[in-house]
Amino acid sequence: MNPQFSWNLVTDVQWLWSVPSVLNAYRAGVVVAVLAGVVGWFMVLRRQTFAGHSIAVTGFPGAAAAVYTGLSATLGYFGFCIGAALVIAYYTRGSGSGDTAGERAHSSALIAVVQAFALALGALFLQLYGGFLNSTSDFLFGNFLGITSADVVVLVAVAAVVLVVMAVIGRRLLFVSIDPAVAAARGVPVRAVNALFLVLLGATVAEVSQFTGALLVFALLVMPAATAQVFTARPALGLAIGVVIGVLSTWIGLAWAFFGNQGTGFTITTLAFGCYVLALAIRAVRTRLRTPAAASGALEGVS
Repeated sequence: MNPQFSWNLVTDVQWLWSVPSVLNAYRAGVVVAVLAGVVGWFMVLRRQTFAGHSIAVTGFPGAAAAVYTGLSATLGYFGFCIGAALVIAYYTRGSGSGDTAGERAHSSALIAVVQAFALALGALFLQLYGGFLNSTSDFLFGNFLGITSADVVVLVAVAAVVLVVMAVIGRRLLFVSIDPAVAAARGVPVRAVNALFLVLLGATVAEVSQFTGALLVFALLVMPAATAQVFTARPALGLAIGVVIGVLSTWIGLAWAFFGNQGTGFTITTLAFGCYVLALAIRAVRTRLRTPAAASGALEGVS
């Protein structure tokens, strides 16, 4: 019997949290959304979404390889995603600030190579398995409802480590992200900060990918952060808005998936996308309202 939405929010929430797997999904969703909101905000600011997507793609062969060898899929996600981040960090370490066209082209080409090779490895492990993995769709599109209490503990531990490191390097990372040349002149170790952020991004992507899947990781890693940056350029406020949007999208998306019998990857992505479209519409309305006011003010000044 499929659960039915009753419009009695108290009863619906009690029904939701009476299912252990759903309760674990909500706990994990908060952790993942907070971590993705923070790291994703910096990723969007640094224009490294392509790198984040490529690292996420490596989570697919990592999970497939882990299942093939009888290991935990979580181990495969983290091993391959962090490994890909280290490879990208190592081979782009000489790029400096990455501001020139040649440096950007070199980095993009390297990231594309890593992504293509990761997909090829995923196909290989699926073939070696000898059949179609029942969990392949979960690897690609996510499954929040398969979270266990042990998974929640791992997610909390990883998120705590990443957030602590982000807090320590936050000011320098923001400086490097905005003006790497000036940061280097001021003595900030730009290359070390860039490499460390890629490793933190790899850990974050591995965590988020377990629930949104390798192909929908941007639902929580990019959309809330991009929406926040549409609203404001202030770092603290932008981080807060991104985290709130991510948490709300996750919680409402889980309820929608549970009562509507939909995939969580679809519901969470749809809600996050809706928030981004709404933010763009609000900004467009504000711009139109400000333009006549600015024009009238200019005319009054002339007269």
